[in-house]
Amino acid sequence: MSQQYRTELLQILVRESYFEREVTLASGKTSNYYLDCRRALFLPRAAFLAGELLLELVEAAGIEQIGGMAVAAIPVTDAVLAAAYRHGVELRGFFVRKEAKTHGLQQLIEGAFKPGLKTAVIDDTVTTGGSALDAAAAARNAGADVTAAMALVERGEGGREAFTRAGLEYRWIFTGDEIRAAAAQSRK
Repeated sequence: MSQQYRTELLQILVRESYFEREVTLASGKTSNYYLDCRRALFLPRAAFLAGELLLELVEAAGIEQIGGMAVAAIPVTDAVLAAAYRHGVELRGFFVRKEAKTHGLQQLIEGAFKPGLKTAVIDDTVTTGGSALDAAAAARNAGADVTAAMALVERGEGGREAFTRAGLEYRWIFTGDEIRAAAAQSRK
C-alpha cells in the first residue's frame, strides 16, 4: 500500500471530513467526533487516493464486485471502480436501497450487480457494521457470494466483531484512532 497516498488521504480526511462535537451516529450510538467522508470523497484527489488504496484490498481478496448501502457506499464504490478501470481490473459495482423502488424496475439493488460473483460490501465509515451487514444480506438474498467487508475508516466500535460473527473477512484503510491522532497533530 502506498504510504504516500495513505498519508495524503489522511490529511484530506482530517481537513475536510473530521468534526469534534457530540453527534448521534447511524448506529444510534453517540460520539464526540464525526467523520463525514463524503466531504472528502467528492473531491477529485481524495476520490483518486481512496480508490487506489481500496483497490489493493479488493484485489488481495479476489473480489469481483463491490457495493453497499446508499448513500454512504456510493462515492467510495465509484472511487474503487474508477481505480479498477485505470488498472485494467475487472470489477462490478452496485448499491443497495433501504427499500425497493415503487416504480421502474422496482429494484432493491441498483447498478451492475450480478449473482454468483465473489462480493465485498463496502462503507466509507464503519461503527457497528449494521449498514454493511444490511447490504451483505440483500446481496446474498440476490445470489451474491459475499465474502468480505471493507471500509475507508474503521471506528473500532464493534464493526470488526460483527463482521467476524457474520463470517466476513474485514479490511480497512484507516482507524478512527488514526484520524483522531492526525487531527490532534494538525492542531499543534
